[in-house]
Formats: sequence, C-alpha cells, structure tokens
Amino acid sequence: MVEPKSKIESIREWVVDHKLRTVGCLWLSGIAGSIAYNWSQPGMKTSVKIIHARLHAQALTLAALAGAAAVEYYDHRNRAEADPYAKFLPADGYSHKD
Repeated sequence: MVEPKSKIESIREWVVDHKLRTVGCLWLSGIAGSIAYNWSQPGMKTSVKIIHARLHAQALTLAALAGAAAVEYYDHRNRAEADPYAKFLPADGYSHKD
C-alpha cells in the first residue's frame, strides 16, 4: 500500500509543480510586507518608501528563483527515469500517416 505523504512532502510537490506561481506569490507577499514595514518608518518620502519596497521584493524574488532552481536540480538528480511530461502528452501518441 502507498503511505500517505507528509505535509512537507505534499508542499514540496506543489512547489515543484507550480514554481512560477510560488515565486509570484513570494514576490507579492514580499512587496506587501516591505511596504507595510517602510510605511511605519517616519521621515522618509513616499517615493523612497516605494523604491525600498521594490528593492526588498526584488531581492526576495531572486532568492526564490535560486530556491526554485535548487529544487529543480534536486528533483532532476533524484527523479526516476520516467518522463515527467508524460501526463501532458496524449496516451495514444501521434500517428504518422502519409
């Protein structure tokens, strides 16, 4: 019988299947958190606060992309030889008729 997946394993599998969505959500939460933090700092212009928020979110996005690359590398090294894209291809294949 197949053992149920742990919470960490199911999250890791979702991240592997939705890399760009994960990076986008991380960027959005990073910029929202950075704007919230910068707005609590007095004595800065609004334009400087927005620029700082964008820079913080950009750094977080680069870290997320590096993490996604590491996950992809890890999966590529530890994946079975089965075709990972088989679920997207038709089961009957393509017929080559002349």
